[in-house]
Amino acid sequence: MRPSSLAIEYVTEVKFMVNTIKAHFGIGQIVWHNLFGYRGVIIDADACYRGTEQWYEQNAPGHPDKNKPWYYILVHGSVHHAYAAELHLSEDQDGDPIKHPELDYFFDKFVRGRYLLRRRAN
Repeated sequence: MRPSSLAIEYVTEVKFMVNTIKAHFGIGQIVWHNLFGYRGVIIDADACYRGTEQWYEQNAPGHPDKNKPWYYILVHGSVHHAYAAELHLSEDQDGDPIKHPELDYFFDKFVRGRYLLRRRAN
């Protein structure tokens, strides 16, 4: 008995180069912006810069490395958000909570100098 059709399987091997990028700060951590002198809490992070070239040229003093982590921050004592390069941030030494109207949207509690993410149902 002859097979009525011949199946040929093609296998393609694709290799991806993966670069591991280690972020120095985590979500919920309070940081200090060394250039602009504000405190804030990290709400998200990008492994590398994700904005436009125009924004970068106008708002990134010193032109920090785009291939290092960048962070979304709620700025203390204001209604503003910031997008900052890891290079310009340091760990906050104050230890006090942040005041921002959107804190409750992102976080449940403030424990030992760090905010805990709010759990959301899908």
